[in-house]
Amino acid sequence: MTDEPDPRISFETSGTRLDGAVQLYEDAYASSGFSASRTDRPFAYRFRVMGTDVMTFRSTRFDGRMQGEVEVPDEYVATWTADGGGRIDVGRQEVDFAPGAPTMFPTGRPFAFDLQDVRQSLVQVDRAYLECVAAEVHGARSGVLVFDHTLVPRPEDLRGWNVHVQRAAATLFGAAPIAALALAETVRETAVAFLRTFPHELVAPAVPLPQGATGRVREAVEFMHAFAHTPVTTTEVAEHVGLSVRGLQQAFQRQVGIAPNAMLRGIRLDRVHEELRRASVGELTVASVAQRWGFAHLGRFSGAYAARFGQYPRDTLLQPTSTLQRS
Repeated sequence: MTDEPDPRISFETSGTRLDGAVQLYEDAYASSGFSASRTDRPFAYRFRVMGTDVMTFRSTRFDGRMQGEVEVPDEYVATWTADGGGRIDVGRQEVDFAPGAPTMFPTGRPFAFDLQDVRQSLVQVDRAYLECVAAEVHGARSGVLVFDHTLVPRPEDLRGWNVHVQRAAATLFGAAPIAALALAETVRETAVAFLRTFPHELVAPAVPLPQGATGRVREAVEFMHAFAHTPVTTTEVAEHVGLSVRGLQQAFQRQVGIAPNAMLRGIRLDRVHEELRRASVGELTVASVAQRWGFAHLGRFSGAYAARFGQYPRDTLLQPTSTLQRS
C-alpha cells in the first residue's frame, strides 16, 4: 500500500540582513517600496508558512521596524501578535496593533502599515473559498465579504478563535502525517471560525447594474456597491479593476454614459435614501446619515438628493411610511 503524499504546502526561511527581509516580505505580499530599519534589538527575521492552496497559517518574527503599503486582493487576512506591534491602515482608518488585539487587513484596497519587533501570526484565506463558505453559513448567494478592521471581535468570539487556531495549528504544523480529507476539514472549520470571529457583511452579488456594463466596468460597479460605506475613491476603484483613472472614465463613458465618480455618488445617495426611509423620526438626523455616507457639504448633498429622488432628504425622513417599513 502506497503512503499518501503530504498534502500540506510549507515554506520557511530566516536571516539577519535588512535587504533580505525587505525582499522576502515584498515577494510574499506581491508589493514593493517596503523599508526596514533596526531597533534596539539585534536584527533578525524568521518567516514560516504552512497550509493549502486555499488557506495558509503564517508566523513571522521580525526584530526591527518595517513600513510599507500592501494589498491582498485575492485573500482575506486576519492577524495578531504575541509581542511588539504598531499601526495598521496608517493615515486612514488607523488601528493599533498590539498583543491581545487581533485585527483584519483592510479589504478591497491598499493600506499602509508601520510595525516593530513583532511576533506575528496570520491566517490568510483565499477570497473565493471564504466567500463560498460564507454563502453556506449565511444561507445566501455568494458575494463579496466586507470586514470592518476597526471593530474588535467580542471576547467570547476571541476565546473560541484562540482555541480553534491552536488546534488547527497543531494539525497543520505537526510532524504527524495528515490525510487530504482531514486537512480539508481543518481548513473548512477554520474558515467557519474566521467568519464567526471577525465582524463582516456579506454583500449579495445581485446589485443593480447599468445597462451595457460588462467586463471591468461591471466589476467596478460591483466593487463600488460593496465598498460604498468606506472612503473608497474612484482612483482605488480603477486600481482594483486594473485600469488607470482615465481608462476607467473612458470605459464608463463608452459603456454606460456616466462618469465613475457620478456612479459612486449615486450609489451612496441611494444608500442614504434607503436609510432615511427606514428610520423613525428622532432616531437619527439627515446630517448624521449624510456624513456617514461621505457627504461633507450638506447643501450640495441636499440638492443632489432632491435632483435624484424628487424630494429633500428631510421630507423622506418625515414620511409616515418610514416607521412602517422598518424591519
